[in-house]
Amino acid sequence: MNLAVRTDPTSRAEKRRLAAMDERPRTTLSFYRYVKISDPEAFRRRLLDKWSELDCFGRIYIANEGINAQMNVPKMYWDQFDAWVQSQPELAGIPYKIAVEEADIPSFYKLNIKVRKKIVADGLDDASFDVTNTGAYLTAKEMNQYIEDPDAVVVDMRNNYESEVGHFESAITPNVVTFRDELKKTPELLKIHKNKKIALYCTGGIRCEKASAWLKHNGFEDVRHLKGGIIDYAHQVKQQGLENKFKGKNFVFDERLGERVGDEIISNCHLCKETKSDTHHHCKNQICHILFIGCDSCMKKKDGYCSWKCAQVDKLPTQTKKTLAKYYNLYIRKRKPFEKTRLVA
Repeated sequence: MNLAVRTDPTSRAEKRRLAAMDERPRTTLSFYRYVKISDPEAFRRRLLDKWSELDCFGRIYIANEGINAQMNVPKMYWDQFDAWVQSQPELAGIPYKIAVEEADIPSFYKLNIKVRKKIVADGLDDASFDVTNTGAYLTAKEMNQYIEDPDAVVVDMRNNYESEVGHFESAITPNVVTFRDELKKTPELLKIHKNKKIALYCTGGIRCEKASAWLKHNGFEDVRHLKGGIIDYAHQVKQQGLENKFKGKNFVFDERLGERVGDEIISNCHLCKETKSDTHHHCKNQICHILFIGCDSCMKKKDGYCSWKCAQVDKLPTQTKKTLAKYYNLYIRKRKPFEKTRLVA
């Protein structure tokens, strides 16, 4: 944990404030592609130069295996952004997943492009199986048919803090906090369904690409996955007048922390345990920063903190908090009041 960043009151807050002051409308989108990138650092510099010029914000991961991007673009620069992206040999023809809804706050407030070993942390040895042998895609209409089919199984390939606030009807939702853990657990979990049709889904489709190949490697023959994930599903349902079988909210990995897909609220506040709520918050104590669901009443009572102890710790001098941070983090892991929703890298 970077203590200097976590306890600096200006770094994150100031960037958030400046981004909020920028009143230009922005389009929030995500996209990914598994494609050979021989020099990820050079590719990173190319993206950074152009997207900085266009005032883009976002979180982008690059690896030898491809790109995974979540970002926003000022609408006034959208045509320039799109033309440039489609002109790049690694990105030409790449489909965008446009956000289902925009929020009052910016989805991102800075541009962060990182080179990593993988574009999604999956814990798999890609040399041990054919990662290109992925399942066929499902459209929104076909996904609805799978949900209604008693001989089909629908599996949520997201983490439990995501499925807690929203998931498809009757979907299997593994109790895991990382994609890595889910890939370990899913083959065993689905063993009794090996002869059934299996449909996988995730937020935008990237996790299901790898998961479908992994399941096929483990002997599951009839595996398909939702093209474009929940984001594209929501657009297709609206455009085609289909029945929406997704219940609740779609968790997203940006400042919004969720976008409404189904009208239902299927989860409860983690603080009072009683009030229906699907609004995620990060604890105001930056040393803790745990993710939890909080209703309006509890958030007001606790002033944005996940606990009374976090509120007291946050009142300490900055230097004391820097010293305390490493010990406090151990305390949080031992305490785990919201274990189901803790974000783990």
